[in-house]
Amino acid sequence: MQRIAVIGGGIAGLTVALRRAAAGDQVVLFEASSRLGGQLLSEAQGGFVVEHGAEGFVARSEAVPTLAADAAIADQLVDQLLQQSFRYDSGKLVALAPGEAGRLLGFQVATEELGRGIRSFRRGMGQLPEELSLKLTTSVEFQLSTAIERITPNASGVTVTTTTQLTHDFSAVVVATTARSAAALLGDAFGADARALAQASLLSSLTVTLAFRREHIDHPLDGTGFIVPATEQLGGARAVTFASSKLPHRAPDGHALLRVFFRPHPAELAELSDAAWAERAERALGEALPLSGPSERAWVSRWPDALPVFDDAHRARVRALERALEPQRIRLAGAAFHGSGIDAAIRSAEVAAATLGGS
Repeated sequence: MQRIAVIGGGIAGLTVALRRAAAGDQVVLFEASSRLGGQLLSEAQGGFVVEHGAEGFVARSEAVPTLAADAAIADQLVDQLLQQSFRYDSGKLVALAPGEAGRLLGFQVATEELGRGIRSFRRGMGQLPEELSLKLTTSVEFQLSTAIERITPNASGVTVTTTTQLTHDFSAVVVATTARSAAALLGDAFGADARALAQASLLSSLTVTLAFRREHIDHPLDGTGFIVPATEQLGGARAVTFASSKLPHRAPDGHALLRVFFRPHPAELAELSDAAWAERAERALGEALPLSGPSERAWVSRWPDALPVFDDAHRARVRALERALEPQRIRLAGAAFHGSGIDAAIRSAEVAAATLGGS
């Protein structure tokens, strides 16, 4: 039996923990925050299902349904209801060809994924890490609110040191964090190869989800939402999802749920209040859709420096570090290293877990 450390409690870290615990290893999962799930975070309130992070995964994914089956929630998967999307053009919504919205937004997915839509879960994407963590309660030791300072190889394995200077020895370690966190954790032991990950380009995201009475939106909402080209000015909004039209069980009868996506400037993230963002989002919707009444509720979700950019330089840095880590039984797992999106994060975690199949 091996003693395995997993650093990071997002969907990649949970996947690694599930696989290694099932193989009979002793697994300890460290998470710096007070909750599991990472950027998969859903909230149920008043009959609404609000996504604070990712709203779904690519429809052709095999990795996510497999993991859902292992978490005993395969029957909770839901499919996208509509495929039509729109473009905001001088105050009007113009229909787009299949896949064109994702291409124009620069989604970092394979070309064949564009236009195929997404899938999710009845209670939102947060249902997956929630059920996984419940399944793992008796087989994995969760160390929440425990930040790690560094990871260093030793004569017989790997030492993990917390920010409170507690040390733990393991047979192997899987790092399922952001690229910049990995750079800090591994920099002392692996020098330039690790510290280079701190150069990773990151994007921030902020979304505002608004609930309306359905009769207050004078539009059929007969699509997944609309994009806002860079040439258009709509209060800084880059896209809008008609969440309650796109996926089932997102709003109670007689209501609609819309999610406005912004790509905020760092100063805006720091200075604007949630109320100011909600006002900006509603004003943008009022320009694009005929609104005859105000929103009833608003939820603001902030993700600073959360979205990695996968360019050739970043891929080269990851490859160089993985070559250095290979002999030391330290692995990288997750969307920060092997491709954006939930499907890529889980596939990366499955590979990392499989490579630790022996002592």
